[in-house]
Amino acid sequence: MNGDQLMAKLLKQEGVEWLSCFPAQSLIEACAQEGIRPFLCRQERAGVNMADAYSRIHNGNKIGVFTMQQGPGAENAFGGVAQAYADNVPILVIPGGAPASRVGVHPGFDAVPNYQHITKWAGRINTVERIPEMVSRAFTHLKHGRPGPVLLELPGDVARAEVPADIEAYEPVKTYMSYAATEDVRDIVTALLKANKPMINAGQGVLYAEATDDLVEFSELVNVPVMTTLAGKSAYPENHPLALGTGGNTGTLMVDRFLQSTDFVLGIGTSFVISHFTVPMPPQAIKAQVTNTPEDMNRDYRIQYGAVGDAKLVLRQLIEEAKRQLGEQGQGDVHGVRDEIANIKTEFMAEWGPRLTSDEIPISPYRVFHEVMNTVDPSEAIITHDSGYPRNQLVPFWPALKPRCYIGWGKSTQLGYGLGLALGAKIAAPGKTVINIMGDAAFGMAGLDIETAARSGLGIITIVLNNGVMTHYYDHFPTATKNWKSNELGGNYAETAISLGAHSERITSPDRIVPALKKAIEVTNSGQPALLEIISKEEEKISTYGN
Repeated sequence: MNGDQLMAKLLKQEGVEWLSCFPAQSLIEACAQEGIRPFLCRQERAGVNMADAYSRIHNGNKIGVFTMQQGPGAENAFGGVAQAYADNVPILVIPGGAPASRVGVHPGFDAVPNYQHITKWAGRINTVERIPEMVSRAFTHLKHGRPGPVLLELPGDVARAEVPADIEAYEPVKTYMSYAATEDVRDIVTALLKANKPMINAGQGVLYAEATDDLVEFSELVNVPVMTTLAGKSAYPENHPLALGTGGNTGTLMVDRFLQSTDFVLGIGTSFVISHFTVPMPPQAIKAQVTNTPEDMNRDYRIQYGAVGDAKLVLRQLIEEAKRQLGEQGQGDVHGVRDEIANIKTEFMAEWGPRLTSDEIPISPYRVFHEVMNTVDPSEAIITHDSGYPRNQLVPFWPALKPRCYIGWGKSTQLGYGLGLALGAKIAAPGKTVINIMGDAAFGMAGLDIETAARSGLGIITIVLNNGVMTHYYDHFPTATKNWKSNELGGNYAETAISLGAHSERITSPDRIVPALKKAIEVTNSGQPALLEIISKEEEKISTYGN
């Protein structure tokens, strides 16, 4: 047995069932022989994105793995790993590496030092005997603390080396979780119950902790409304009477109104970070934070109350403390927030409803979203989007009803990310209808991986909103170049998709959306991907309010 074969066996012991990959990398063959299915992507970034979605859908309980060759492979994967790092997603990246005699020698690309700023931990296996130790260290980082990518380089000389007969036995890494200090929990509940208009801000940490049911129970017990972050969208069912929806770069009117008037915000599973894709926390409000990552406290906002621990375990503590202070039944809707939310939602939909049902030609993207959410069952689908207008327009209106039925992202914002996410989500949840919505510019970045879906039998639906304006990036061109035809974005993406093995249709009128969707669902159920190219209008209206 050589190093590759040992690595494959240890990955199998850690529960790895498949990996995304791009050759040349000898580990791929060793994993295939071990029963770990390889999914070959068209370019490295897509492979990283696939692993990313797989980890998300499984809440980090199963880890997505991507492997690639040393040098060019590691260079090309960099953007995908940076995206996972920004969005706090645990993935294992295994590049090949130079032999010990060539490490650090120009012009080779040394992955370990170059990836250290976009991974939780980056390590190199320098001898075959250390493979079990280093794999254990990698999975320990993946399963504890703030989620994030880990890089473990397997150099070619180590991969080919013979494994000694007395190699240590491997034990899969266990996950350890902690409760918060009792007095910290008591202080949070006491302060929340004293507030006149408290609210909860739920982040992605609730999803990783699988704590949605606990969050619903706590919110109902204290009758406090809940908003989610962009990454945390789907952590709280958006059809619940206490749901405010999502607050990000765009958001709902309910989130905006409550943030304007709240005097207490309890963040659960959120880092309270300030970025372009997070809604600002109100300066007037007292802030409390529940996190498993102490260094996130007092980072961008000063907090007055804090509790360090696993979101699910701390929510159980919050529930018990609330019952101790209020009684088993909790408190009623003493602030009348349920009616207030319902009234604001009615106002919100009165404003936006005409766009969602518009008969305009070219087609309004909001009409597209409306038809999709009424054709598929949102609770049995997984939907994601690309950056720019597809994300900004979809976020406030898609009803996230179950955990991970929506993959939200945005702290980094690379075009083309959504397609790889859809591929990985379909691997993780083959029985779900998986949809990615992207623009024409994003298709240019990642569209060839439609062929990956076709070759691999991954029946995903891709909706390309083709308005031909390239998200107005041409506004940033020098004035002298704006009239050049070579700077106009164009293409027939439906025909391209057909050539890549997908079912495809080009849609130019709203009445064709639903029939095309139904056909796409039928086709994808057989394992063939489908692409719907929708000729859409240039729609710049987005729901920002005070965000």
